[in-house]
Amino acid sequence: MTARPSAADRVGDRVVIIGGGIAGLATAALLAHEGRRVTLLEQHDVVGGRAGLWESDGFRFDTGPSWYLMPDVFDHFFRLLGTSTAEQLDLVTLDPGYRLFAEQGGPALDIRADGRANRALFESVEPGAGAALDRYLAGAAETYRLAVDRFLYATFAGSGPLLDPAVLRRAGRLARLLLEPLDRYAAGFVHDTRLRQLLGYPAVFLGTSPGRAPSMYHLMSHLDLDDGVRYPLGGFTELIRRIAALAESAGAELVTGARVTAIRTERGGSRARGRRARATGVEYVDAGGRTRVAEADVVVSAADLHHTETQLLPPSLRTHPERVWERRDPGPGAVLAMLGVRGALPELSHHNLFFTTDWEAGFAHLDGSRRGFGAPAGIPDPVSLYVCKPSETDPGVAPPGAENLFVLIPVAADVSIGRGGVDRTGDRLVERTVDAAVEQIGAWAAIPGLADRIVVRRTVGPDDFAQGFNAWRGGALGLAHTLRQSAFLRPGNASRRVDGLLYAGSSTIPGIGLPMCLISAELVLKRLRGDTTAAPLAEPLRRAPAGERVP
Repeated sequence: MTARPSAADRVGDRVVIIGGGIAGLATAALLAHEGRRVTLLEQHDVVGGRAGLWESDGFRFDTGPSWYLMPDVFDHFFRLLGTSTAEQLDLVTLDPGYRLFAEQGGPALDIRADGRANRALFESVEPGAGAALDRYLAGAAETYRLAVDRFLYATFAGSGPLLDPAVLRRAGRLARLLLEPLDRYAAGFVHDTRLRQLLGYPAVFLGTSPGRAPSMYHLMSHLDLDDGVRYPLGGFTELIRRIAALAESAGAELVTGARVTAIRTERGGSRARGRRARATGVEYVDAGGRTRVAEADVVVSAADLHHTETQLLPPSLRTHPERVWERRDPGPGAVLAMLGVRGALPELSHHNLFFTTDWEAGFAHLDGSRRGFGAPAGIPDPVSLYVCKPSETDPGVAPPGAENLFVLIPVAADVSIGRGGVDRTGDRLVERTVDAAVEQIGAWAAIPGLADRIVVRRTVGPDDFAQGFNAWRGGALGLAHTLRQSAFLRPGNASRRVDGLLYAGSSTIPGIGLPMCLISAELVLKRLRGDTTAAPLAEPLRRAPAGERVP
């Protein structure tokens, strides 16, 4: 049941949100829709954060997220705001959902939009694997529903979600799923290397490796192998545009070019609470270079959690001081390439995965525990990588007769790898990494002369993530979903030292990815309401009349 309003809820309505990525925008939309006075401060000239847009010579590139999974989470979010996904986005179901190229060679494997076709594919590769996939996906669907119903929408401010009868009945199975790594779990169903990789690769989206991710995350396979993969026409910046518009229409003020430099606090007056500090607003530098103050009753940081704790708060008020971060896993970094290519590329699908045979050796490079002889630190060679070709689905992202490619190369979260640039102006190691990836894509997918057909090129390195998004150690995604950084063991969304200071985004609960960031915004609202239930909020949110508050 819902508890009485929290202390943060009682002190007033003024909310300042730090960061205009999807988590910050979604938080602004929900809180403004409920009737709070919301100001969002974004350091860049446009909102979107990692989900940005870069345009050159008729090419339009999404600079970050490119997979649309967990559609039920998007549906729920839009319904909370009194609208629907269908009203806001033009979604296309991809078929094939994605294509796998393997280092060992052989025909590429297409994952279809039809679950029966995927079972047939598994069976064609390995006799008996079709039935094994049925069993695997049945467990994945059950775990997914349990996660959505009992964990993902929980703030863990109380012990209720962990003591839920539905959870306790499955305690034995959950313990196994938490303690057994994903790759070992998948190996119990199929033996072919490529099939095991298809079941294990979602760990990469969670910022870790199949050997370190709890097998609980096999639930992700339900999303792509059964539920399908979608794409919003116009790209993921269209999703950002729609959420920003919903926030503004609800009354939120979105301020760009505003770099927050400190969270302001004062000591409270309650003896019972030990005169704890409480948030009173933020200091920021505006687009004109002037230092300003935005007063608030509640501050929500949707910025990088490490940056928030170690740069915006004094040492005495840090819930997560520097010594804590020494024991945490930042997840991988990334080298990105946005490539405009002359001519058609029928060899590639919308989403493409390129997997090395010994991919655990590659993952070891990412955490620094193993290096190949002569290989640069933190960069596997060869590398398992991802290529998105949105021009397969969306003609508006490339000129006629050309293709749009977005390449993601996982590397260590290490700013020394450097920064990228336009037309080979990036740091040497970043540009060399992209050159090797282009050569690998051309060889594995049988695309002769791919490098010579590139007419637009921009690269991004780990130091770009650090400089542009204050990302801890230059990580690309957020804290890795290892056992110690998942569910209730992940950093919570409320400061333990500052009342009225809450967190949203990929480094807090529930975790990495666009759907998780939408849920993190909802968890902020639940904290403010004092709601300790594990269920999603009722749809739609009841908007307060002018001058009134929703209890």
